[in-house]
Amino acid sequence: MSETRPPTAVWVSAGFFALAGVLEVALAVVDGPRPLRFVFMWEAVGRGLLDGLVAYGLWHRVALCRTIAMVYCLAAVVTYLAAVGLALFGAPLTYPTSVIVQSLYQVPSCLLLFPFLRSPRAAELFVRPLIPR
Repeated sequence: MSETRPPTAVWVSAGFFALAGVLEVALAVVDGPRPLRFVFMWEAVGRGLLDGLVAYGLWHRVALCRTIAMVYCLAAVVTYLAAVGLALFGAPLTYPTSVIVQSLYQVPSCLLLFPFLRSPRAAELFVRPLIPR
């Protein structure tokens, strides 16, 4: 049985979301209150699973997941740039380690990923419907 490798763009975009999900859970553990409570970890795993579902959908080239990924990238860039802007203008806020690490990972990655997701090439790659006929 021969399996073909997915195009680079597919595994890079899926990999970004998979790593974002892992970071979400790992950084929640690092920044979480001690002792860690079940409800807190449940929420962290839920947030990580959402990223994981998008990664799974992108890996399987589901068109809806491409749209979700574009919205996610826009939201991440706007949110983290607003936080950086507040910090630069001297807002008296403290940022947990998770916000700093995620902004360092997500802003550059999303700035690179978003133009691809909008491209005609991405529209050709991610064509599967969410529910096959």
